[in-house]
Amino acid sequence: KTSQHRKMLVARRKLATAFRPCVARVWRCGTSQGSLGSCVHGLGGVSKWGGSAHIVASYIPMSGVQKRWVQHLADGSKGWQAVQRLVDEHDRQAELVAQGEGSAAKTMGMLSRLAMLAEQVREKRAELAELESYIGGEDETLASLAGEEIEQVEQDLAAMEQELLAELVPEDSIDARNAVLEVRAGTGGEEAALFASELFRMYERYAKRRGFRFETLEFRGTDQGGCREASALVTGRGAYGELRVESGTHRVQRVPKTEASGRLHTSAATVAVMPEAEAVDVVIEEKDLRIDVYRASGAGGQHVNTTDSAVRITHEPTGVVVAMQDERSQHKNKAKAMKVLRARVYEMQLRKARQERDALRSSLIGSGDRSERIRTYNFPQSRVTDHRTNTTEHGIEQIMDGDVDKLGSFRKTLSAMYRVMSVEELDVDELVRAKT
Repeated sequence: KTSQHRKMLVARRKLATAFRPCVARVWRCGTSQGSLGSCVHGLGGVSKWGGSAHIVASYIPMSGVQKRWVQHLADGSKGWQAVQRLVDEHDRQAELVAQGEGSAAKTMGMLSRLAMLAEQVREKRAELAELESYIGGEDETLASLAGEEIEQVEQDLAAMEQELLAELVPEDSIDARNAVLEVRAGTGGEEAALFASELFRMYERYAKRRGFRFETLEFRGTDQGGCREASALVTGRGAYGELRVESGTHRVQRVPKTEASGRLHTSAATVAVMPEAEAVDVVIEEKDLRIDVYRASGAGGQHVNTTDSAVRITHEPTGVVVAMQDERSQHKNKAKAMKVLRARVYEMQLRKARQERDALRSSLIGSGDRSERIRTYNFPQSRVTDHRTNTTEHGIEQIMDGDVDKLGSFRKTLSAMYRVMSVEELDVDELVRAKT
């Protein structure tokens, strides 16, 4: 048996090395029934069970956030209790289907993926325990091979647990909505305005590459090409879920083009992302609104300062004020302003409810408060650091160009943290009832 294990470890190490350029990872690989052929057949982004091999063409280094998943799905944890109960329910429904109860097929199908992922996690944990048993053994070669393999297996296990958590804790229902994006220049004068403009364009390019429609609602520019304030409606299923983690203060560190001495300046811009509110979500009565019309200002043609096309709407119960002057038509400006107003009021209601029921999550992730510093863009070092997860991405030019992979990596990590916090607050009975 020891000889077989040694051969298995050597084969797996060679296979992982051979496919490293393809960023493929071996999830499970034995020594029987042509595992190498099965592994090769499984490449290309498709999970393939053949013989005793399973390969997925993606690899995520294990981070501090991923390490936390282990404790939330450890034996005896609240998360693992929920998994076990749902797997037991899946097995019970499968028995009913086998007995001819067709009505049980729907529930079984809903739980089948979770049951499959739970079984994969169990197998990977058993594999890790077996490798750890070789450490310190008499066979030094086997111990050395096992030691090299353990790090990879731990990373694979963390990735599997991420998938299991995603299946266990569903996404927030409002994530599927459209999003209202607002960017404002913060401290830093004209340099802050330039950075705010670059952030707004970054989100525009990112949204379009993700297949969303990006409609600029307002853009108040400066003489040097910056932006004091800008807003947009991002339309498409999942737009809010894609952008919600961007809310907060974004800090930039770089040498401005106007800086003759070459000194490094620090400026900031704030970003707010809100779900687009539907009419049924927020009831705004006309008697609660104060609508002022005035002449538009700034560059824009003959209508500027000649017609009362600009609109300012104040929602007196909350004190929310929205001004819009981009359109030549007063009616169009009013319609746009009402969209933003409704979204802001809805966001205030959501934030209040979130603070009441989810204080723990808000302290870790951030509730979108503009006073929170969430990210730093360091141009001299070509890096972007997210302070909520302490993760860094290099290649700042690609990020500012809206690179889907680099900018999207922050969202994926933060979404995983949302799920981690959800597991900490999990009501097992309630989750089981919701899933079944």
